Amino acid sequence: MSLVAPTLQSFFTDRLANQRQASPRTIASYRDSLRILVVFVHARTGKTPCTLDWEDLDTETICAFLDHLEAERHNSPRTRNLRLTAIRSLFAYASLRHPEHAALIQQVLAVPAKRIDKPTVSFLTAVEIDALVDAPDRSRWEGRRDRALLLVAVQTGLRVPS
Repeated sequence: MSLVAPTLQSFFTDRLANQRQASPRTIASYRDSLRILVVFVHARTGKTPCTLDWEDLDTETICAFLDHLEAERHNSPRTRNLRLTAIRSLFAYASLRHPEHAALIQQVLAVPAKRIDKPTVSFLTAVEIDALVDAPDRSRWEGRRDRALLLVAVQTGLRVPS
């Protein structure tokens, strides 16, 4: 039996279920991620899952797996990062159980997540904001109050809850 198999089993039964008390959905997500990784390594190296060792899960293999997720499985960068989170969690757990593989484990833990560009949410243009803020009548106290409230809303990004 390889070093990966018993660690993988205790990762799910001991670490996720008992220590972290992870939700069933989290456990299922991690299971699926690591299953896809094991299948990928098997297809790449020809090694069966029961013969995998930590050297088979080096940084090059993990990076190739992440590229495979996006290129061949058409996963989004968010899904890729989710799979990487499962891998990192396993390797962080393994670092405590297998100090003899510390260098390899640290290299895998150093694999960066892919940067995700978040779309900029824009509702009003600068001209529209200026018109909105200047609309209240500042000669009256209600207008000054309304203008102050509008400025706070615009400058802090307040919004109406849906």
